[in-house]
Amino acid sequence: KQTLLPLLKEEISSFIFPCKPAVQRPERQHMVMELLRCIPLLLFLLFVCGLDHFIFTILSVIQNHSFIEYSYQTSHHLSVNVMGTSLMAQLLRGTIGALNTSFDTEVETSNLACLPRPTGMTRQQYLNTCLPLGALAVLCLAQVYPFRLRRAIAAFYFPKREKARVLFLYNKLLRQRKNFLDLQHGRVARQARQPPTLGTVLLRWCRRHWPWLRRCLRQKCTLCGTPETPQHQPCPNPECFALYCESCW
Repeated sequence: KQTLLPLLKEEISSFIFPCKPAVQRPERQHMVMELLRCIPLLLFLLFVCGLDHFIFTILSVIQNHSFIEYSYQTSHHLSVNVMGTSLMAQLLRGTIGALNTSFDTEVETSNLACLPRPTGMTRQQYLNTCLPLGALAVLCLAQVYPFRLRRAIAAFYFPKREKARVLFLYNKLLRQRKNFLDLQHGRVARQARQPPTLGTVLLRWCRRHWPWLRRCLRQKCTLCGTPETPQHQPCPNPECFALYCESCW
């Protein structure tokens, strides 16, 4: 409840407000861790796509520059002529003449059947391969909104546990504020004991003698460091030049 325990500026960044559409600081840390877990998958996907393209390039080079075609031609002519008109000549022509042959041989072959026939992946196939990883990254960004419902669901089923959690958070904030005030008191005291620097003295002198320069030479809150506004309160001690914003004051 804002009326019970209004949050300070330093405390707002450590809480998650379910009604705010922007991703808040605690959610951003968890979201970054989830996105970092996607980096190994992204590197593996890039390695696989690069290896696929590399193998396709090598096979394409082999297909285009390793084609060999063989052409083999041969001719064979055997002719035995037996001259004469005698009985022996006629007998030889009848027997040896059967050996007369003539044929031509022409053979053409190539290594086309042994060459690889690679098929490269299209852009649509690469896109379909990377689409699940992109969907995973989008889910890492969008999961912060369903996670905000966890406390409401747990509070609905376990109201006593929710009451104990709220009480614990309330006491924890009170202890943190007390420790924060003690730390800031010591820090401001140490800062006040230190001698002012030349730039600080010059800034105070200019603001004292030329009040119209205060819009340009604005101071900051001693505790949280927010720039000076009309709501800032100066320290009532005239010897102290500290300035505090409304929440720190």
